[in-house]
Amino acid sequence: MNTSEQSGQSEEPRRIVVGVDGSPTSYEALRWAVRQARLTGAKLEAWGAYDVPGAVGWSASGVDAAFDPQQARQAVSDEIRAVMDQSGDVPFEEHVAPGNPAAVLTEASVGADLLVVGSRGRGGFASLLLGSVSQQCAVHASCPVAIVRPGTTAA
Repeated sequence: MNTSEQSGQSEEPRRIVVGVDGSPTSYEALRWAVRQARLTGAKLEAWGAYDVPGAVGWSASGVDAAFDPQQARQAVSDEIRAVMDQSGDVPFEEHVAPGNPAAVLTEASVGADLLVVGSRGRGGFASLLLGSVSQQCAVHASCPVAIVRPGTTAA
């Protein structure tokens, strides 16, 4: 009997959070996280986030009337499942949330054992001004962060 069983407390399962944005590097991060979850017996949480175009920022243009949040959620969900359907034996949860990706992942990292992100995602010029998602997560996450670089995982 381990100490937590003796005290009547149940031990929380290990939890790995991974950010997915549809970029090749985020797929590598997801595959890396799957292998880490398999090695550690952790549950995997795959997180995607989307911002409503033009809804935030001091210099933002008007909100894109053609933007469909449900379509954005479905696209992120499809991207997560494209990789997870190949993993088979790793328990996972899929989450898609509106908001800044770094903020969504930082919040999801609370109570996690590890946060995994790709080193470069779909960002563009704005990410150069504001700091990349991986940099923001490395600074603000509530747990250790693994940043997966291109070419670190097998296809």
